Amino acid sequence: MNVFKGFLLAVVAALLWGVSGTFGQFLFQQRGINIEWLITVRMLISGICLLLFAKFIDKADLFSIWKNKKDAIQLTVFSITGMLAVQYTYFAAIKHSNAATATVLQYAGPVVIAIYLAFKNKKTPLMIEFLAIALAVTGTFLLVTHGDISSLNISKTALFFGLASAVALAIYTLQPVKLLSKYKSSVVIGWGMMCGGFVFSFVKSPFSIEGIWDFQTYWYTAFIVIFGTLIAFYAYLTAVQIIGGQKTSLLASMEPLSATVLAVLWLNVSFSTIDWIGSLLIISTVFLLSKKPKKLSEIKEIEN
Repeated sequence: MNVFKGFLLAVVAALLWGVSGTFGQFLFQQRGINIEWLITVRMLISGICLLLFAKFIDKADLFSIWKNKKDAIQLTVFSITGMLAVQYTYFAAIKHSNAATATVLQYAGPVVIAIYLAFKNKKTPLMIEFLAIALAVTGTFLLVTHGDISSLNISKTALFFGLASAVALAIYTLQPVKLLSKYKSSVVIGWGMMCGGFVFSFVKSPFSIEGIWDFQTYWYTAFIVIFGTLIAFYAYLTAVQIIGGQKTSLLASMEPLSATVLAVLWLNVSFSTIDWIGSLLIISTVFLLSKKPKKLSEIKEIEN
């Protein structure tokens, strides 16, 4: 029963993230909502809620992480280069292209992790990693050029933010491993969101509201903050605790599929056969890399 619960939570998290990305595209492109404002509000509200959860449900000491200088520095770095960066680059890619393309490009992240681990551990990548890299490169090429090397199917800005989100996803995954082994995940993620939102509030104040506000705007914004951030992150982390990070990350590959299907059916995003082929090639790398033995132990070696 617990295993089924873990699988269900992982799938729910992936679907909520996929829907959240598509809703974000609608708000940016059809309601004129400022991307920096949405990220600031999203992170501040979710961070506060997670810290309250950590305090009253997990019974955690919220400030113990700040009493250790090394941990405080790591948390600050994670807040900016991990938590904030992964959300900003992802939504920026959506703004300049669409939710389907942005989400698929972000899922090149596991390949970035594999390459980083190979260099860090001074080991030649495994054959399965070479295959994953080749599939990711081929898939990205098809997605952004439609097979024509002389032209880009998406803007250079969208491509930049899409690939940057993959790098940010890798940092988000690798950087907080040691912190998560010492503190409650709700504390680490809560402070990460809170600090990231605080820093970004200097870029765009949460009180500086723009765009067209109607029922859809309020509803989609609330969904992104509550379901696409707070509940999705909690569901994902709970799934990790129940069935492990490997199976959870594998199930999370439903996110780009759900985002793509919703964007095509609801927002009428044009997605051709070659786009689907490129997307499936990139997503397949998650399945390949999930077969890699001792992946988690190697990640932990980096942080020690």
